[in-house]
Amino acid sequence: MEYKQFCPVAKASELLGEKWTFLIIREALMGATRFNEFQRGMALISPTMLTKRLNELTENGLMVRKKINMQKGYEYFLSEAGKDLYPVIMQLGDWGMKWARGQMQNSELDVELLMIYLVRSIKPEKLAGNETTIQFNFTDLENLKKWWIVVQNDEVDVCLEDPGRDVDVWFNTDLRTMIEVWMGDTTYKKAIRESRLKLLGPPQLTSNVSRWMAYSIFAGIPEAVEID
Repeated sequence: MEYKQFCPVAKASELLGEKWTFLIIREALMGATRFNEFQRGMALISPTMLTKRLNELTENGLMVRKKINMQKGYEYFLSEAGKDLYPVIMQLGDWGMKWARGQMQNSELDVELLMIYLVRSIKPEKLAGNETTIQFNFTDLENLKKWWIVVQNDEVDVCLEDPGRDVDVWFNTDLRTMIEVWMGDTTYKKAIRESRLKLLGPPQLTSNVSRWMAYSIFAGIPEAVEID
């Protein structure tokens, strides 16, 4: 889209205003480089649309495409111009928490996106030993009900099938509650007190979850209606 204006807002909008563009940049800023990694963070984007947007970002100098060594396919990395969008994405998220979020609809409760974010939130250096296994049981889901996060040294992986390891911490809850806790809309203590969340495991891990699994970077930003 071209606005035919010299205004920098118009010029920036020409590069960034298309649907999915900001979410692709969000995923890249959070470490996605390969096609399937971008897809996992945006379940509703079609492969055709993702290819188109990645090509556009590359052509406009916001991303760099590199051939994967000895493999088929490409990796995509943010250029200096792309990396410079980090504060823009942060400000957009802050604004969204204040003015655009409101009550989460059931259609917005995406368990796959939540698990991607939880994996990214794990702080391996805060966990004891070389390996920790965390199991999530979402009581309100029929499909994608059970998930495991396996932390080995600095590597963090998510599994939909039982990895066959002893579980250190169990989260038994519904999807909305886990999202609300991670987003900072409620607390672990309150969710447990209201019987919406059950945490099982050694107290050293269950009493300070946020120490080793961080909240969303936007947690704690109240809606504008709550600001005096």
